[in-house]
Amino acid sequence: MNVISGAAAELSSELFSKISSYRHKVFVETLQWKLETKDGAELDQFDHADTVYVVAQDNQGEVNGCARLLPTNQPYLLSEVFPQLLKGAAPPCTTEVWELSRFAAVDFSKKNETPLAQVSSSNAYQLLQASIDCAARRGAKRLITVSPIGIERWLLRGGFKAHRSGPPMLIDGHRIFACLIDV
Repeated sequence: MNVISGAAAELSSELFSKISSYRHKVFVETLQWKLETKDGAELDQFDHADTVYVVAQDNQGEVNGCARLLPTNQPYLLSEVFPQLLKGAAPPCTTEVWELSRFAAVDFSKKNETPLAQVSSSNAYQLLQASIDCAARRGAKRLITVSPIGIERWLLRGGFKAHRSGPPMLIDGHRIFACLIDV
């Protein structure tokens, strides 16, 4: 697994295109999330020039994992779309807490494994660690994320220090929660 990280402005347009196509395949086609897309690309208002990406690629250069990082002192997914997950608490707003979103570690070249079965792969843990390391280099002390409730066990099984920032809620048929991860 080759990992590349950097702000959108630092990535090649070809790689950025692969990231947005990969996200479409994972989140829209596979997970059936109701997201606005254009021409097979999944991007939203939180994808901008200074958004930081962590991207895993195979030896042929195909994307098989991605993560999006944003400091919480600017608008981010939890603060703007899911603040109810914090049960009335103010969303973090500091350069020491970064949001991790659009995390996926699905290798579509592995035809014998379902995408959801790959969540527990060593590549997924490596990608999360690479994301934590990238955020730490940029001053983060913690990550915050909106995740399905099953990710809580996955994080603990992987040895990550994580805890809830509020109780799980049912949103659009999915049990999700806000989670803090120590960097």
